[in-house]
Amino acid sequence: MTANEIVPGVHAVGTVDWDRRLFDELVPLPHGTSYNAYLVQGSEKVALIDASDPEMELPFITNLMKGGVGHIDYVVVNHAEQDHSGLLPLVLELYSDAKVVTNATCKDLLKSFLGIEDEKIIVIKDGETLSLGDKTLEFLITPWVHWPDTMLTYLREDKILFSCDLFGAHMATSDLFMSDAREWYTHAKRYYAEIMMPFRNSIKGYLERLKAYPIAIICPSHGPIHDRPETVLEAYADWTSDEVKNTVVIPYISMHGSTKAMVDFLVRALTERGVGVKQFQLSLTDTGDLAMALVDAATIVIATPTVLFGPHPKVVYAAYLANILKPKTRFVSVITSYGWGGKTVDTLVGMLNHLKVEVLEPVTVKGYPTEETQKDLTRLADEIFKKHKESIGVL
Repeated sequence: MTANEIVPGVHAVGTVDWDRRLFDELVPLPHGTSYNAYLVQGSEKVALIDASDPEMELPFITNLMKGGVGHIDYVVVNHAEQDHSGLLPLVLELYSDAKVVTNATCKDLLKSFLGIEDEKIIVIKDGETLSLGDKTLEFLITPWVHWPDTMLTYLREDKILFSCDLFGAHMATSDLFMSDAREWYTHAKRYYAEIMMPFRNSIKGYLERLKAYPIAIICPSHGPIHDRPETVLEAYADWTSDEVKNTVVIPYISMHGSTKAMVDFLVRALTERGVGVKQFQLSLTDTGDLAMALVDAATIVIATPTVLFGPHPKVVYAAYLANILKPKTRFVSVITSYGWGGKTVDTLVGMLNHLKVEVLEPVTVKGYPTEETQKDLTRLADEIFKKHKESIGVL
């Protein structure tokens, strides 16, 4: 077996981006990433599954050349986003007889993004197959994982699932297969939180569908390959379930110490009651760490001073992030300090309209927290403990 051979006739030809630190000018990549692509050689035809990011032209073409095939018959595009498809025009230039195989939604996006012509594209439907001779590709159309065009490709004879962004992890590694489950888990949970969590219910349904397929290997579009697929499948079953943990996530900002004093008091009160806390000072926090904490926390408490008439801008961003990621959180509250007034609580609660949560009574104080404020925070801690006990069985 060669270094990049997954099974006989299937090779990894993607690229590793060790130095990339930001994805979509939004998502932090503290450990780089990879843009995985796969070459499937049947007895009659050859298929390339996905391409690579346009910044990786030289290493990608080099990997294709090392794959040892003189032609490519099909380029299967599971997803049109440019980190997967950006080098597709170059591949079609080098292999002029190749046809693009994808679904109708992805076809429209490839035409818009890359100018791929109609006659180059073969449109497939859900459940259709493509024969390469002794290897058969089956296509599972899975919209909203995480775009409306996403599909998965299953290699029947070798029981390999080419899962596109599903089951991925943003991590640069020289290992072809996942070798360190603990390291992978952290990267994968972060990836799920930032990219997949808004589509939790869709993914849950696709996990059920995949139970009908014998899967020996999962080949995602980012991160290492899984030859122990139960590891990633079990993790996703947990993350997409409705179960939450006995944890409160507290994103906060404090300008003059008042909000910080409230946070400190609440953290102590929650800890004394056996409630776990994850606290994030938003001037310093990696948003990926915050997103990961939101995956299974039962409660979010947002803490902010009042800036002019509303919440601190960094807190606004954190609330916006939580709202679009749509974690399975069950309870939300706000604690805030102010100088002369404002609508901080109303603003923040209104920003969380995508979350199916119960709003617990907020705690506000003018100036520095008083003994009365501490009583209110104690009441909030008691309420959170009670809600956790009732809903998730915390004793």
